[in-house]
Amino acid sequence: MNGSEADEAVRAIAAAHANRPDALIEMLHDVQHRFGCVDDAALRTLAHAINRSRAEVHGVRSFYTDFTEEPQGRCVVKLCRAESCQAAGGDALAADLERDLGCSTGATSPDGGVTLEAVYCLGNCALSPAAMVDGDLIGRADRDTILARVKGGGR
Repeated sequence: MNGSEADEAVRAIAAAHANRPDALIEMLHDVQHRFGCVDDAALRTLAHAINRSRAEVHGVRSFYTDFTEEPQGRCVVKLCRAESCQAAGGDALAADLERDLGCSTGATSPDGGVTLEAVYCLGNCALSPAAMVDGDLIGRADRDTILARVKGGGR
């Protein structure tokens, strides 16, 4: 999509929320869903539409890990890196996944197939290590289970 079409679409998203600054998170979700990310051009357009500074909109975008500046892979793996999951073998699991998926944590594989993200709580400490593949929570996560889910499209 070219810049002017994308800009128009982002303005339409803001207008659908009556350009209300208090609806910024909803707007960011809509942009993320529509384009796969909230890039700097979309950020500028939203800031202008709601009459806020780019810094304010950037602050909200960067605070929430659901909003990305670049499109993610077709499959997104979130691996908990908090203390409980580390104690249950999370560091070794992360290293295995980086090797097997062909990308480092915080990156997308060269073929665009998978994004590997670190998160710091999935609310599943009792079943550490925890992971999420395309929104599906996995307790007592291991390499084989995660890779099977990635290859199976998340389920």
